[in-house]
Amino acid sequence: MAQSRTKRLNVGIFAHVDAGKTTTTEHILFESGRTRELGSVDEGTALTDSMDVERQRGISVRSALTAFHWNGAQINLVDTPGHVDFLSEVERSLRVMDCAVLIVSAVEGVQAQTEMIWNGLRRLGIPTLLFVNKMDRVGADSEAVLEQIRKHLSPDAIPLQIPLGREQEFRGTIHLLDEYWENGEESPANNRPEHGGNGVNRTIENRNDEEERNLEEARNRLYDFLAERDDALFEAYLENNTVPEERWMSTMSEMIRKALIFPVMYGAASRGIGIPALLDAIVQYLPDAGGNPQGALSGIVFKIERDKMMGRMAYVRVYEGSMRNRDIVYNHTQGIQEKVTQIRKVEGGRTEDLGLLEAGDIAAVCGLTQVRIGDVLGGPEAIPPEAHLAVPLLTVRVHWANEEQYPQVVQALQELSDEDPLLDVQWLQDERELHAKVMGPIQLEILSSILETRYGLSVTFGQPSVIYKETPLQSGEGFIAYTMPKPCWAILRFKIEPGPRGSGLVYESQVKSEDLLAQYQNEVQRRVPEALMQGLHGWEVTDLKVTLIYGQHHVWHTHPLDFAVATPMGMMDGLANTGTALLEPMLRVRIIVPEENGGRVMNDLVQMRGTYDPPVLQGERMLIEGRVPLATSMNYPVELSSYTKGRSTFASFFDGYEPCPPEVKAVRQRRGVSPLDQAKYILSVRKALQG
Repeated sequence: MAQSRTKRLNVGIFAHVDAGKTTTTEHILFESGRTRELGSVDEGTALTDSMDVERQRGISVRSALTAFHWNGAQINLVDTPGHVDFLSEVERSLRVMDCAVLIVSAVEGVQAQTEMIWNGLRRLGIPTLLFVNKMDRVGADSEAVLEQIRKHLSPDAIPLQIPLGREQEFRGTIHLLDEYWENGEESPANNRPEHGGNGVNRTIENRNDEEERNLEEARNRLYDFLAERDDALFEAYLENNTVPEERWMSTMSEMIRKALIFPVMYGAASRGIGIPALLDAIVQYLPDAGGNPQGALSGIVFKIERDKMMGRMAYVRVYEGSMRNRDIVYNHTQGIQEKVTQIRKVEGGRTEDLGLLEAGDIAAVCGLTQVRIGDVLGGPEAIPPEAHLAVPLLTVRVHWANEEQYPQVVQALQELSDEDPLLDVQWLQDERELHAKVMGPIQLEILSSILETRYGLSVTFGQPSVIYKETPLQSGEGFIAYTMPKPCWAILRFKIEPGPRGSGLVYESQVKSEDLLAQYQNEVQRRVPEALMQGLHGWEVTDLKVTLIYGQHHVWHTHPLDFAVATPMGMMDGLANTGTALLEPMLRVRIIVPEENGGRVMNDLVQMRGTYDPPVLQGERMLIEGRVPLATSMNYPVELSSYTKGRSTFASFFDGYEPCPPEVKAVRQRRGVSPLDQAKYILSVRKALQG
């Protein structure tokens, strides 16, 4: 008889910066017995903040994986950065999670990053539990936060608990369903003061009348909420007012696992209140990782790190099958095979050799020297899609202290780009320049610190500049007959059409394989995105459809690389015919200021070429939401804080690209020879090919 498999969960912890995410993680590890002492973000002792720069600055920069057991289940927990500048780490972690805990501050409520992460969770259909933290702080308001959650995140959020006490008087919660929870805040076995619990065990007998009324009302709201979303339960509820609690529980659990509803729980992580209850809910309600260890291998690389002892390590989530030390694994993305030397669990700088990584689990794999983030190992069938949250909006030039450091800086930044592909480091060898894409100023500070501590390199960065894009103004065609100087033969005709905003590049071919061999067509398709990296103004061209409508090769004269040379010339000829419009990145902003400053803020938004919704009064404060170009608002948070004397909050997140007004001009110097100058371009490329 086959032995039943231990329940395994891959849980991501997500939050806006300063919502208490890492503190919650540290208390989870302590409560579970994984650590003997509580780590502290402020003191730089958090287990999941293992990088020097994280300990020094008290913020999470990279996602961190840790594992523990609770109630018989194995839990892989990924603590992700909360700052928007490190959203790329969040994006990569989302892809390999089966379920999530989203932490919301009971004081600040739903913030810009909270919404962005939520949108990613929903696009991927990830079951999510919401934990309202900092319930013991001044200004904590559970009702207001629940209202924000339902307004900005989902109306399908429902509390599973009622809080006891407000602000500093907060002392725990009462659970609404399940006899396991019936005697108080959490399972008494896990509520010992020596484990960080508050020792509260409020039985039914010693609750006061008001708590009893609140509990009964909240329980009835939960019943109504569930019945509204399940026809069979609704009918049973109408027929018989006493539906068994097991029926409520099973219906609710199934809805949570299917991401149809989202449970809300309350706590104060810094005091350990609500942590055991949160862990119980994770195991009870969130779904198992699943997967068949005996199946064909299907896994994905979502993170790359370099360890002083182990060298290059690839973090892999396996969905189907298994891999072992010394296995040869097939990299589907690159079409290569590599040998696994070791499979290790890595936590806070400590590593442990596992020797085996099977379906549903995550570990660091050594020996895969050529693997990149996003590579699929084995087959791609079980791999989920990406969330695509992070969009770098700024580019900077890197400066080094002296010429001797130049090759070291190039190598170091290429390694860092390997760990975070969105850095997209551009090394312009002829100009001896290095450029990188970044999310914001905090990321630049962290990059500088990492280069100093890890590589011993002192670098500075130029003034960040906005990354614009281009898009075709109208439909048109591009043509190239690359037949001289021989031997060469590649003839192509493209149709270029503007696409909907945000659609990116759509490519198709209408050419038959007997007219243009499939291998040549594949080369064209591969080269089109490369050709569009620099448009007429030097920026990436996006939001267009490219159709190959004619193609011809020569039996004798065509070289396999002829179409690599011809494609950029054909594409640029087409863009010259269509013309391109400049696109700029827009931000959605949420500003809260004292009422007397509201008029100036609205005037500022207009001056920045922005728009805003009708303002909303919140007591003596005013909430103003709107959209502004990044280019005009980069320094506005500092200005706003200055004239409101620090009594304002400014939150922003990327909200797409839009056409610039005609008076805005932004040209980026082209790297290399322009394919529009066909004679010079052919000479430069063929010289490179011969070399």
